[in-house]
Amino acid sequence: MTRSTGTARLHRALLAPEATRSNALPAGAWWLWALGLATAASRTTNPLLLGLLVGVAGYVVAARRTDAPWARSYGAFLKLGLFVVGVRLVFSVFLGSPIPGTHTVFTLPEVPLPDWARGVRIGGRVTAEQLVFALYDGAKLATLLICVGAANSLANPARLLKSLPGALYEAGVAVVVAMTFAPNMVADVVRLRTARRLRGRATGGVGAVLQIGLPVLEGALERSVAVAASMDARGYGRTAQVPPAVRLTTNALTLGGLLGVCAGTYGLLAVQGAVYGLPLLLAGLVAAMAGLRLGGRRSVRTRYRPDRWGVRAWLVAGSGAVVAAAMIWAGSADPAALRPGVVPLTAPVLPLWPAAAVLAGLLPAVVAPVPPPNSRTSKEQP
Repeated sequence: MTRSTGTARLHRALLAPEATRSNALPAGAWWLWALGLATAASRTTNPLLLGLLVGVAGYVVAARRTDAPWARSYGAFLKLGLFVVGVRLVFSVFLGSPIPGTHTVFTLPEVPLPDWARGVRIGGRVTAEQLVFALYDGAKLATLLICVGAANSLANPARLLKSLPGALYEAGVAVVVAMTFAPNMVADVVRLRTARRLRGRATGGVGAVLQIGLPVLEGALERSVAVAASMDARGYGRTAQVPPAVRLTTNALTLGGLLGVCAGTYGLLAVQGAVYGLPLLLAGLVAAMAGLRLGGRRSVRTRYRPDRWGVRAWLVAGSGAVVAAAMIWAGSADPAALRPGVVPLTAPVLPLWPAAAVLAGLLPAVVAPVPPPNSRTSKEQP
């Protein structure tokens, strides 16, 4: 085989094919990728890195989302992120901040409070330092929400439920029904705004929001209940009879293992818990896997064409893990670059190596299967 032939084969292997039912990416891969970006966002308050994370998530969503109803929820999460930033700034202005500052922007009339409310402040001096700190803090939370919104836009909830272990079917049904509430609400907002526009009525403003708010909530709730009924009719969440000892052992192993995973993950993310974090995480994973395997005996459902984790799914999930690991490492190697100071005020600088690691999150836009122009996944229902 010549070098040019090998290069051509490698190029064809890396070229993303058109998505079909057989090669569609598992929903878990999209969630692992998004959670990796969210973990990276939780490690920094640098607005340049947070903006880069939002840009990476938005580009991948734009490149790989389908025409399904849940794919339209990314814009709603963007608006929710901006709302969170605004709320964080408003709270900082009216309730003050422990951040000291010397650059006074304006001064609000301060409300006198009784002695038992000492330490609480309403109004008073507003400094540029506290506003910048609130902006960074709100931007971090907004980026976390946007990463979750990216997973909601790309992952099919029905396929996510199909890939859950049998021990988690009962909880998975409730989670999937809850996850479909937001996309259904976004779809109802679009439908009602279109209807109002065709009738010549205003589609924006407080009055329009108050008029369509109740129908939107009612419609989204009815659709979620309909999804739950259809899933119950198809056997989701039903379990077989097992001895009480097996059931108790399964619950103890699963809950204990998941708690160990949470505590171990927290230990790895916290500086003080680096010693016990990894052993606790491994012990939790072993217990959780044993509980899930034992709980699989309770499942009475069979899987029709289960999702298979191919190379592309591992690449998508691995790119998110690389971004998270690189940001955790950068946080310990150069913490000042990830958390720019606000006292004294300094302009944030884009650190090169963390920024390059964040760009690894763009890999799904290259390797994930391309949705067909008229995606049929929009017709899939749980």
